Amino acid sequence: MPYRRLPNTDTARRKALTKAFDKGKELPPFKLAYSQSTFQRVQSFLSTWEKAMYETKQAYSYQVKNNKEYLRVLKKAKLYISHFIQVINMAIMRGDLPDNERAFFGMHEDMTKLPVLNSEADIIKWGEKLIHGENLRKGKGLSPITNPTIAVVRVRYEQFLDAYKFQKTLQKNYSRAQEHLTSLRKEADEIILNVWNEVEKHYDNLTESERRCNAEEYGLSYVFRKNEKKKQKESVTAAAS
Repeated sequence: MPYRRLPNTDTARRKALTKAFDKGKELPPFKLAYSQSTFQRVQSFLSTWEKAMYETKQAYSYQVKNNKEYLRVLKKAKLYISHFIQVINMAIMRGDLPDNERAFFGMHEDMTKLPVLNSEADIIKWGEKLIHGENLRKGKGLSPITNPTIAVVRVRYEQFLDAYKFQKTLQKNYSRAQEHLTSLRKEADEIILNVWNEVEKHYDNLTESERRCNAEEYGLSYVFRKNEKKKQKESVTAAAS
């Protein structure tokens, strides 16, 4: 005997709810295989479910679409920050600046390698250090670092910060939409189970095959076990011959 398979994806849940709702609209109450109170629940909940699915999909789409531009801005900020530090190190290597100039930027005097710039937090930390350090140097009347200047670095850094905050907002929106959709799943499953139970009970006086055939029109899904599939195939073949 085949068993029912309740929907286990959000799309399958929508399909099951829509199928039941369409039947409720199509048939008068006295012909409908499930109660009017259940139909009202389906009708009320379906729009809520579809809206939650749409908002989740849109939030994810906005996040993915913006990510390409965000990565471009992030790469630029990282490039300018690393170049600024390289210019400082090369100037010290040539003797144009003393070793202690690194202290302005929160670096050790013997720090000749680039700092780690792999994460967004690294970019934020070193962007702040460079801008603050160069402002201190200017305040002491020291010659500014050029090619790139801190003004150019600041522009790239602030563009990155804006993009970073916007991307985080999009991520939060998607997370919030996902959480809302998740919170509705239990109710969706409960309504679908209620519909299916009522439909099967309505056709309880029919044969198994007839009951299953009628119930499937309401969206019920049945799965044949492996041995049942084989028997069904043999029956069809025998009937054809």
